[in-house]
Amino acid sequence: MKKSGIGGIIVILIGLSFVGSRVVVDIQFDRNCEGYLKRAADANTIELAQTELGKAVKYLEDNNLTEGFSSVFYQTPDQDVGFWYTNLKTSLEELKLVDQDVSQLEKSNVLLKLRETLMDGAEITVPLGMEVFPHNVLWMFVVFFGVVFLVVGVVIMFVAFDPY
Repeated sequence: MKKSGIGGIIVILIGLSFVGSRVVVDIQFDRNCEGYLKRAADANTIELAQTELGKAVKYLEDNNLTEGFSSVFYQTPDQDVGFWYTNLKTSLEELKLVDQDVSQLEKSNVLLKLRETLMDGAEITVPLGMEVFPHNVLWMFVVFFGVVFLVVGVVIMFVAFDPY
């Protein structure tokens, strides 16, 4: 193997680490916020929904993810973090106001409304790019350079192992 082959492998590993770190950040957001939103949407009791939604809202507040836009190039309403956070916070407050003496039908209606708020069809409603917010521009460059490193590494490997 030529020295350039080893260099190609190193460049590919660097690219994989860049792209892989983005995947790790996505998993962490899912574990700390999005997963709890899904559990709140699936909850069968007001108390359980309140607990799960409370965990997600606490994570957002603890990490100062309560305002701004998750977009990089232009702002669209579906990427408004402030609206999304306010909607979650308001839903949590509504759950806290539900009296224990209300009928099961009223409780079911509250849970149905919560599910409709948290879900868009089968997907949790989360602004695109929220998992890397507020560092979306940084992560855009990390992934871009990761892909560039991968392409360059593959080219180096082809040149290093050219049989001619």
